[in-house]
Amino acid sequence: MPGGYARLGLDMSKNLEEGKRWLAQGQRDLADATVLLNAESYASSCFHAQQAAEKAAEGLLFSQGIRAIVSHSVTRLINECAKFDASLAGFTEAGKELDRHYIGSRYPNFYAEGAAYEYYTQEMADRCIKYATSILTSVDRLLTR
Repeated sequence: MPGGYARLGLDMSKNLEEGKRWLAQGQRDLADATVLLNAESYASSCFHAQQAAEKAAEGLLFSQGIRAIVSHSVTRLINECAKFDASLAGFTEAGKELDRHYIGSRYPNFYAEGAAYEYYTQEMADRCIKYATSILTSVDRLLTR
């Protein structure tokens, strides 16, 4: 069993249903990231993009019957997902970029001075949305095949 995560004895249709439920929430988070980008709230946009990718990866793991997911790291979750579909291994670098925004986008003490949002740009938000979109698209493809 990948990563020592616990699998529950649920039937595959319930697993897939749960995975799609998490993917749907990730898709909403991605839509919110775009709204925040357009509102020039770049730090919040990056955070929501990270959340979108995290929920999509968790959705894939849930679809495989894994329930005890104890990480918020997109990188770690993608590495676990790649054990089920090797094509996802290509998203490791995207995961690393998105992981930078899980805490840094929200907490001012992450930086030596100033508020967290002051460190964020449109280019950063664009990149995070692009990475999250790629991950969600791949997970969606895997859950609907």
